[in-house]
Amino acid sequence: MQALFLVGEQRSGSNLLRLMISNTHEVAAPHPPHILQRIDPYVPVHQPLNEVQFDQMVEIVCELVEKNPVPWLNTVLHRDEVKKRCREKHVIAIYGAVMDIYAECNHAQKWMCKSMQNIRWAKHLNNYFHNNKYIYLHRDPRDVALSFSKAVIGEKHPYFTALQWKQLQRLCLDMRAQMPTDRFFTISYDQLINDTESTLRNLCGYLGIEFRKEMMHFYESEEARNTAASSSLWENVAKPIMHHNTNKFLRELTQDQICIIESIAGPEMDELGYRRLYIARGEELQFTPKQIEEFRRENERLKIEKSKNTDPEDLRKRRTQEQVLEKLARYVEEWGLKPQHA
Repeated sequence: MQALFLVGEQRSGSNLLRLMISNTHEVAAPHPPHILQRIDPYVPVHQPLNEVQFDQMVEIVCELVEKNPVPWLNTVLHRDEVKKRCREKHVIAIYGAVMDIYAECNHAQKWMCKSMQNIRWAKHLNNYFHNNKYIYLHRDPRDVALSFSKAVIGEKHPYFTALQWKQLQRLCLDMRAQMPTDRFFTISYDQLINDTESTLRNLCGYLGIEFRKEMMHFYESEEARNTAASSSLWENVAKPIMHHNTNKFLRELTQDQICIIESIAGPEMDELGYRRLYIARGEELQFTPKQIEEFRRENERLKIEKSKNTDPEDLRKRRTQEQVLEKLARYVEEWGLKPQHA
């Protein structure tokens, strides 16, 4: 079984690409419960666990999957089977086991996880999976910031969306520099939506799978319908590709907002070929602690405002996964461990 990791930042077309790849039927690509991202603040995902901790962590991982907003197709997780598949006793091994089971249940020899922040654990993933590959999907940070400002998840102020975008792109770019070219493939969102077939053919060649026309009709799949029905975040995946869905920030962000993003994320924008509009290289704005605190307060205010308009069903689904993490927090306390930054 081969592990594939889709990395970068959310709001960059990752669900679109996931559904396209899933429609080859050679790669199983479920909607992610963000296992590593959610658990690592409590327990480092590469840290060895004792027998009791391991058993409890298997339960936590399986529950995160079972309570995912988008159900995993055709998959039942038997805890003993998950344990038997783990070559080591840590969260990454459990994660690999449940992904292997999903792939087998859906008759695939490869699986892809679109939990974009997995690049944060790339070194540990490489150590455990060995033959894994990465697909790096990136999008203009100004459009990413605009998308996050409208979404029920994520940061809302451009300072914080740009900061996270910058951090994740830096990790991806640094890992790309270290990896063999046959294990790291880069795609831009623009390429994906405007030169779709050629981009997908190149990607299929990289993955060693056959390009199929069904990839272009991803929106007709059961997985696309399930995803779109699960949250307003993903409603567009049940529609054909939105060609030319780029540079919306030119109409919807202010000059001040764009200047903040270009000041924070400028070097990575340059490296990825995104043209700056207002902030030249070397002229980036510097923000004082007082300004950053003002940005933080505004960010929290915007999050609260957005949450008031969130679909109650969206909130209920997210709450069920939060309850799993609350159980994990109790376990960690019983183990005598101190959460890293939960």
